[in-house]
Amino acid sequence: MRALDLEVVETAQRWHAAGHDLWWCTVLSTFGSAPREPGALLVARADGRHIGSLSGGCVEEDFLARLSVGAFRAPVQVVAYGAGLDTIDARGVSLPCGGRLEVLVEHWPVDRRAAGELESYAAALRGGTLQERRVTLDTGFSQWTTADALGPRVELLAREARIRVGPAARLLIAGISPVSQYCAQFAQSLGFEVVVCDPRDEAWADFVPGDARCRRELPSEYLKRHPAHAMTAVVALTHDPRLDDLTMLEAVRGEAFYVGVMGSRRTSANRAERLRRSGGLDDEALGRIRMPIGLDLGSKTPAEIALATMADVVRVMRGR
Repeated sequence: MRALDLEVVETAQRWHAAGHDLWWCTVLSTFGSAPREPGALLVARADGRHIGSLSGGCVEEDFLARLSVGAFRAPVQVVAYGAGLDTIDARGVSLPCGGRLEVLVEHWPVDRRAAGELESYAAALRGGTLQERRVTLDTGFSQWTTADALGPRVELLAREARIRVGPAARLLIAGISPVSQYCAQFAQSLGFEVVVCDPRDEAWADFVPGDARCRRELPSEYLKRHPAHAMTAVVALTHDPRLDDLTMLEAVRGEAFYVGVMGSRRTSANRAERLRRSGGLDDEALGRIRMPIGLDLGSKTPAEIALATMADVVRVMRGR
C-alpha cells in the first residue's frame, strides 16, 4: 500500500469521526519543477491541522493561511499556484524554474458521503485492485470504478478528473544476482515495496537487502501463496532456468503488470520454446513475458542492466 497515502486517509477518518470538516486536496497536474507528483494528497481541518503535502512547504503554508480566513468553502474548486495568469496571487509561493501546480480542493462536511469517500480510499489502498475515482470538477460529484489499465495517477478531461488509487507498486525479485542487488536498490529509491525470493542459502551471503522483504524459498512458491496483484512487477534475474522458468509459469497466472526474465535473445528464444513445450504456455501467456528484460540501452554491467529493467518497469507502470 502507499504508506503515506494510507496515513493521510486513516488520519482523515479519525478527524471525520471526531466531527471535523475536512478539506481534501489532490495534486492534479504539475509543470516544470514541482516536488510532488499528480495524485499526492493533503487533508486539512479548519483549525489548520493537516497531514500530507502538496509541495515543498510554501504552497501548504499559503493554502492553510487562506483556509484560516474562510477560503475554500465551495464543495469543489481547482486552485493553481506558480506560472500562469489564472494562478493564485501568492507572493510567498515560489515554484522553481517556472513551475506550476494545480490542486483539486474538496470541502467535505461531516456527513455520510465524506465517510464513504474515505472508506473507498482506504479499501483501494489496502486492496489488490487498482481503482479509479472520477470527480466532476464543477459539482464535486464522484464515483468509484475499477481502473481498466495502468497509466498516470491523474488524467484531466474537460469537466472531470480521473484519479487512480491503489496499493503501492511491488517488485518481486526472483533470485539473487549482481543485477538483483541493483534492482532492489533502485526500486526502493523509487518507492516500490520490494520482495526478494531465493531458496539458495549461499546466494544471500553478500546481498544487502535494505528495506526489502527477504524470503528463502522459490519465487514460484511465494507467488502461489501471495498472487501478484495489478501493481506487481515480477523480474527473474539469475540465468538459472530451473528458478527463472518456474517463476515465469506462476507469474503469468496472476495480475502482474510486468513479467520479465533476464537473458540474451538466443536464451530467450530457447526459454520461450521450453515454456511452450513443457509449461504449456500459449501465445497470449508468452506475450506477457518480456524477454530479454528491460529497455534496450546497450547495457553491459549489472547496474546498467538493472537500470534498463527498472526503467522498463516504470515505463509500463505509467502506461507508456
